[in-house]
Amino acid sequence: MGSWKALLFSPFLLWSQRRGVRLIFLLLTLHLGNCVDKADDEDDEDLTVNKTWVLAPKIHEGDITQILNSLLQGYDNKLRPDIGVRPTVIETDVYVNSIGPVDPINMEYTIDIIFAQTWFDSRLKFNSTMKVLMLNSNMVGKIWIPDTFFRNSRKSDAHWITTPNRLLRIWNDGRVLYTLRLTINAECYLQLHNFPMDEHSCPLEFSSYGYPKNEIEYKWKKPSVEVADPKYWRLYQFAFVGLRNTTEISHTISGDYIIMTIFFDLSRRMGYFTIQTYIPCILTVVLSWVSFWINKDAVPARTSLGITTVLTMTTLSTIARKSLPKVSYVTAMDLFVSVCFIFVFAALMEYGTLHYFTSNKKGKTTRERKLKNKATIQFQ
Repeated sequence: MGSWKALLFSPFLLWSQRRGVRLIFLLLTLHLGNCVDKADDEDDEDLTVNKTWVLAPKIHEGDITQILNSLLQGYDNKLRPDIGVRPTVIETDVYVNSIGPVDPINMEYTIDIIFAQTWFDSRLKFNSTMKVLMLNSNMVGKIWIPDTFFRNSRKSDAHWITTPNRLLRIWNDGRVLYTLRLTINAECYLQLHNFPMDEHSCPLEFSSYGYPKNEIEYKWKKPSVEVADPKYWRLYQFAFVGLRNTTEISHTISGDYIIMTIFFDLSRRMGYFTIQTYIPCILTVVLSWVSFWINKDAVPARTSLGITTVLTMTTLSTIARKSLPKVSYVTAMDLFVSVCFIFVFAALMEYGTLHYFTSNKKGKTTRERKLKNKATIQFQ
C-alpha cells in the first residue's frame, strides 16, 4: 500500500520542485533587472548634473576671495586714486527719505538721507567673469574713501542697527560706489519778517574736509537729488515747495574748496496760527466794542470788560512770541497783535475819557443848580 502511494505521488512532487526552482529564478531575474534600471537612472542623473554644471559654471567663494586679496595686495588706503597725476572726481547724489521737524527757535531742521558717492580707482581693476563685486561695510575701511563732511550740520548720526547702513560696490573697471544713510540736524537761518506768511530755503552743504579743489572735484550725478513721498514727512507747519542744487567755490587760507549745496524750499502753513492767534485776537477786539452798547452809567461793567480784554490781548501776544526765537526785529505777527492791542486799549481809554467829561459836566450842573436855588431863597 505504501509503495503504491509513493509511485502515485512521485511525479507530482517532482513537478512541484521544478516549479519552485523556476519561481525562485524568475524572482531573482526581476530583482536584478530593477537594480540595473536604478543604476542606469542614477547614471543618467549624474550625467544631467554634469551637463548642467558644464553649461552654467559658477563662481566659487574662493575665487572672489582671491580677487579681493589680489586687489588689496600692496594697496595703500591712505593715498587717494591718481595722486600726483590728476584730481579725483567724486560724483554725488542724494536720496531724501524725510525732512522735519523744523525747529524755528534753534533755527535748525532734521533731514534723513541716503548719501551716495562714485569715483574711479585704477588700483581696484580686476579681470573676472563677474562685472561687479557686491560687498558689505567690512570692506569700507580697507580702501580709500573720500573725506566728505557736512559743513552746516550741528549733529550727524549714521545708522548702525542692525548692521552699519553702508553699501560698497566695485566694478571691474575700477569704479567704486559708496553709499550710507545719515540723519543730520542742519542749520537753517530763518528770516521771520513775514512770519507767519514766510518762506525759507534751508541749505545742506557738504565738501571735502582736507582735499582742496586741485585734489578732489565734486560733481552732481544725474539725477542729483531724489525725494521720497512728502506726505510722510514731519514738516507740520511747513509745506515742501521744491529743491535746487548749486556748486560754489570757497576761498580759504588752506586752499579753494568746492562746496555742494542743496536748498530745500519750504513755505509755512497758516492754519495753526489762524486758529491760535488770529481768530482769538479778532474776537477779543470785537468783544471790547461791546462796551459801547452798555449804559455809560454802568461803570463797573464797562471797566471790567475793558480791563479783561486788555489782559487777554497781553496773554495772546506772549503766547504768539513763545513759538519764535527772540529776534529783535518786528514780524508780521507782532504788527497784527500790536494793532489789535491798540484797538482794545483805545476802547478802554474811550470810556475813561467819556466818564471823565460826563462826571465833570454833572458836577458843574449840580453846583450851578445849588447856587441858583440858594440865590432864590436869599432873594425871597
